[in-house]
This record gives sequence, C-alpha cells and structure tokens, in this order.
Amino acid sequence: MFGIGIIGCGLIGSRRAASLGVSGRLVACADTDFARASALAERYAAVAVCDWKELLGRSDIDIVIISTRHDSLAELTLAAIAAKKHVLVEKPAARSVAELEPVQAAARASNVRVRVGFNHRYHRAIRKARELVASGALGDLMYLRARYGHGGRLGYEKEWRADPAQSGGGELIDQGPHLIDLARCFLGDFPVVQGFAHTYYWDMPVEDNGFLLLRTQRDQVAFLHASCTEWKNLFSLEIYGRTGKLDLSGLGGSYGVERITWYRMTPELGPPETTAWEYPMADDSWAVEMLEFYEDIRLKREPQANLNDAVACLTVIERVYKESGLDHHS
Repeated sequence: MFGIGIIGCGLIGSRRAASLGVSGRLVACADTDFARASALAERYAAVAVCDWKELLGRSDIDIVIISTRHDSLAELTLAAIAAKKHVLVEKPAARSVAELEPVQAAARASNVRVRVGFNHRYHRAIRKARELVASGALGDLMYLRARYGHGGRLGYEKEWRADPAQSGGGELIDQGPHLIDLARCFLGDFPVVQGFAHTYYWDMPVEDNGFLLLRTQRDQVAFLHASCTEWKNLFSLEIYGRTGKLDLSGLGGSYGVERITWYRMTPELGPPETTAWEYPMADDSWAVEMLEFYEDIRLKREPQANLNDAVACLTVIERVYKESGLDHHS
C-alpha cells in the first residue's frame, strides 16, 4: 500500500483523499489553513501539518498529491521530486511553460513518476468515446467542438482565480486546460494556434472567456470555448468522423448527467443510426486516474498524463494570451 500526502486541503484535495482506493492510505495533510488540514486529516485518521516541508520529510509517504493554487504548483512539485516522492499535481501544473521547465528537468533526472491531474480523461463518457474512436467506429476524425463553462457565482471576481499573480490567467488557464488536453487526446498536437481571450462581464484583470481554433498537421480542427459567463454550468464535446459522430454532455452534479450519443452514418446519408449511453452514477474519474497512477509507479512507466502534456496545454494558452495582447506574468 502506498502512503499518501496531500498538500492543499480544499475541495480538490478532499476529492483526492476520497478517491485513493484500497492501494493508498492518507498519511498526512498540509495546508496553510491548519483548520482545513486538520478537518481533512481527522476524516482519514491522518496527521495534519502547516508546513509542507514537514510532510515531504516523512519517510512513510510515497506519493504526494499537490492541489494548491496555481502559483505554488511548480515549486511544490519540484520540492517533492527533490524529496524523492512520486507526484500527482493538479492541472495546469504551473502558471507558465517557463515555470515548468526546471520541474521537467528534475523529473527527467529522477527516478520518480510525475502525473498531471487531467481527471477529465477518465470520466465514463470520455472513456467510452476513446474506446469507440480507437475501434474505428467514426472512421478518420475530421474535427471536434467543445465548450466548458462555469455558471458564475457572487464574488467570483474576488476569488484567487481572478488574481493573475496567483492564477497565471483567467478562464483559459482554469477550465481551458481540460478542453485542450481532451482535444489533444483525440486529435494529437496542434502546431497551428489561433484564439482570443477577453473579459466581457466580470470586473477582474483576467479573461472570463477564451476562444480557440487549433489545427493539427493533417488540418484536423478543434474549436474550443472556455467561459465563466455561461450562467448555467455546461460541458459539451462533439467529435466528428467521416462515418459518424459522438456527442458528449454533462459531468455529473451541477453539469448534468453524463451522456454520450453515437450517431452512425448510413450509406444513403439519411437519418443516422443512434445509440446512447447515460451514466447517472457518481463520478469515478478521480479513482480511476489514481489507480492508473499506482500502476505507473509499480510498472516504472511514464504516466499517460504527464508534464509534457501540461507544457503542451500551457504553450497553447500562452500563444492565445500573446495574440490577445494579454500579459498575466508581468
């Protein structure tokens, strides 16, 4: 069994703690808010500490989960690697590509595994979509279209995500990485990046909407929109192939029931044959992702979602910020 330490005991840290499975045991929790660390630790008979360095110094911790604000993700990952701990760091893993470069170098020189928390890859509907695409059910993929949006809440513009020093940007670096990562999973890398990021509604120095048009070497296109002016939480992903289409919606909870619909083209190109799956049960993406990370460590293999994927996402985001005349790192 792996000993687990969690740095950052907010909503995401709590979700991670609940998804360790039978192969992991929560040993210690660290948070600058000691009360929050204590509350999480108490639920799992773990130890609470204020200083993350104390957590990294424990010999009974094999894996560190880092679920803090963006401004400390890279620093903490680098320190965990130096302490010879395996790391699961939440996306985007850093505020910029430059912040991630020393982390990549340290990871390459170490014998530890570093996974980036792109848990959306492991939602049931996404797993089903990847299975169908891999089977050739859609034929050659042509393009995809995806939207991801927050419904908004009072005080949103005063939260840490609205402070570029802490977040590194706005909606494009918040929910955007999930969209970019999923698009890369299905279509591959995007050497051609076009986009626009802008603030339409919230009184904050970071963007509340990001629009992306990404193109592969084969001219496959991903049209993506990340928004925190959606007014009703939304997740939508449509994947188009030459012989069919997949339509995914919902992530559970406030995003609605997870669904995937497969439209199969007929030879006469009339109304398509349709098959749908619905997943009303609890989201298991966090647990499935963690289980795969345990296997990464046991098999000494490079995680599928890794620092290279984080760099690829941040590279797209930085190009759009530059194109939009935004500099969140000054």
